[in-house]
Order: sequence, then structure tokens, then C-alpha cells
Amino acid sequence: MKRLYGVTTAMVTPFDQDGKVNLQKVAQLTEFLISKGVHCLFPLGTTGEMVRLSLAERKAIAETVVGTAASRVTVYIHAGAVTLEDTIALAKHAHAIGADGIGVVTPIFLGANDGELEQYYVTVASNIPQDFPMYLYNIPQCAANDLKTEVAQKVADRCANVVGVKYSYPDMLRTNEYLAINEGRFSVMQGADRLLLPALAMGCDGVISGVSCVYPEPFVAVYDAYREKNLNKARELQRIAIRYCEVLKSGSNMSYFKEALKMRGIDVGFMRAPQLDLPAEEVRNLQRKLSELPQFG
Repeated sequence: MKRLYGVTTAMVTPFDQDGKVNLQKVAQLTEFLISKGVHCLFPLGTTGEMVRLSLAERKAIAETVVGTAASRVTVYIHAGAVTLEDTIALAKHAHAIGADGIGVVTPIFLGANDGELEQYYVTVASNIPQDFPMYLYNIPQCAANDLKTEVAQKVADRCANVVGVKYSYPDMLRTNEYLAINEGRFSVMQGADRLLLPALAMGCDGVISGVSCVYPEPFVAVYDAYREKNLNKARELQRIAIRYCEVLKSGSNMSYFKEALKMRGIDVGFMRAPQLDLPAEEVRNLQRKLSELPQFG
């Protein structure tokens, strides 16, 4: 079973001005990211505005990314949805189209206790083949539910295909707890872009990064320097990556990502309501700030 690693890019979702998904631009973005050396792709998550997409749209986007990638990089489809029924449908679809695995966010908005979270994940994992890998996805600041380490361990004990977790919260103590699951054989991907190097040093397999959808280069460079055991270079590059995160607001508003990609010649269209595109003055401000950062080409 393939696992996530290195710079795994959380992809934005391109929309036309009328709010329709633009699959051609999905394919173009996929090609751009592969050309910049990212190791894995993770469409349809938080960065991909998942809660604003219909089931049919999510399936079409997943098919486009998997088909365009054509096995050149690992592709995990985020399958988490508001209902269990939809999550299972998306999980099965991801397997059917040849994705390498799935991620599944915790149930969102309404509270779920530990027992309910455990059973939710066991149910999803039981509805896909046991050789099709799945990552748990914990983003408590958005989902309203926090996946405790002991619950993740219980799920892993019951489901051989649950191989790791994406943890999108900058808590290094919890990250360290996740790393101890299955006696250190559980894959942990940090979801906070700014923590790539410290996460690698702790033993994480990499980062699932939204900012790398716009500027993959500094993140790939950090990972490469770390793998080469050049820590001084890795630290310097990490500081540069953090500056990009700060300018791009670290994903708090995907309109910054989309405008910055347009500045790079990758038109990923517009935001979908109720999110608005950046006003012209803010676009100019963003362009100025990005021009002041070290450039990677």
C-alpha cells in the first residue's frame, strides 16, 4: 500500500466565474504541480473547498486528477463528507478510479464523542478493500471534533488499511503521540505548512501543504535538503517557506492562493460563493509582497 510522504500538495479547486468547476484547469494545475516536483497530490480537502462541492463534482475532480497524474505521483483523494453515506460513496469511487488511497476528515460541525468517531472510521474502512489505504484527517479548528490519539490507535487496531493520519493543527506534542501509534509504524503527515522541517525531524513522513499548491519550490527544497542531511540549508529554506506562508495567509482564505497562482501563469479561476475573490487593491498588495520574497523561478 502506497503511503503519503514528502511534499503532499492540498489542491485548490478551480471554478469559472459562474461558479462551475473547471476540469480543464484542474488538469492544468495537476500538471503544474507534478512539474514542480511535489511527491503526492491531495485534492478535495479543506484547501479544495470540499464542503461547497456536490458529490458529482467531487467525483469528476477526482477522476481528472487521477487520470492526469497517470501514476507519476501518488494521489490520495479526500473522501470525507458531511454524511457517512456520501463518505463511503466517495471512498468507493476513489478506489474504482485507481487512486492510491483516501483521506477522511472527522465528522464535521456537529459534535461526536470518542466512541462515535471510532465507529465512523471503522465503518468507512470496512467498506473499502483492505489493501486500499486510508488516512484519518484531524482538523479540530474547522471540523469541531478532535481525534484523540487513543481513538486513532483503536481504529488502527481494528482496520489494517488505516495506515496514517493527517494532523492539521500545530500541536507538536499531539503529533509526537500520533507517531507512537502501532509502535512507530503509523504514518503521520503534519498539515501545518510552517512545520515541515520540525515535523520531519520528529519522524513525520512529510507535510500536506496548501501553500505548496501555489509555491511548491521552497517546500520541495526543504525536503530535499533534509534528505541530504544538510540541516543548515534546510533551516534557511524553511524560513523562506514560512515567509511564503505568511504572505499567503497560510490558507485562511483560498482566494490568496488563486490570485497568486494567476500571477504565476496558472489560472485556477475564481472562488465559489459565499467566498469572494480578492479586491483589486488587495491583489496589488499581494503581488508586491510576493515580489519581495526570494524567487524560485
